[in-house]
Amino acid sequence: MAETLYCQITSGRGPVEVTRVVWLVQLELAHSAFCKNIRTQLIEYEEGTHDRCMFSCIMKLSSDSKEQLELFRKEWEGSVLWVATDNEFRPNHRRKNWYVGISCFEIIPETTINEKDIQYQTTRSSGPGGQNVNKVESAVRATHIPTGISVLAQEFRDQTQNKKMARERLIAKLSAVEEAKKKQQTYEIWMNHNLLQRGNPVKKFIGSLSKKPESSFLIYK
Repeated sequence: MAETLYCQITSGRGPVEVTRVVWLVQLELAHSAFCKNIRTQLIEYEEGTHDRCMFSCIMKLSSDSKEQLELFRKEWEGSVLWVATDNEFRPNHRRKNWYVGISCFEIIPETTINEKDIQYQTTRSSGPGGQNVNKVESAVRATHIPTGISVLAQEFRDQTQNKKMARERLIAKLSAVEEAKKKQQTYEIWMNHNLLQRGNPVKKFIGSLSKKPESSFLIYK
């Protein structure tokens, strides 16, 4: 049975440049995982205000080796620095260093999630600009009633598959919220300035903030 780990990449509600870095870093993380035979899947993300930008995202990592996942976790968890060689959003901006945060967490045991607390609603799948791409209501929205947290799955034509995906996304999102609460408690105890710690990054990249991630390269691990 495959072992799983979830990684959340967050912009810390920073400016648009940081939301682009979230998008770039999730590509770098996926590539690094692929090289280590770790399977990745983008489970959930919050779109930024510009194309190919994310405020945050959650990635699912799968491997036959739990030890391999733990090593990957130690390699990536923490703050990641992106040194921009150019800035398409603000070309004359003097700031070059942009940080994002990565936190890893285990999924909430399904036994702690009451199925009665999840509400499923079917809707039509939508394309860009809200255009309906499917006349059949195959998309599924799952809502956790106690918290109001909601996710949408519309990748599949089959409603059953979308319902399964929506449930997995919802549980992953609830797990991320629980992890954030734990980090918030640590924040309050140590009175840190921000959950997204700047300085002493676990990884450093130098590259463009354009839409071409090939221009980046890893400086150190």
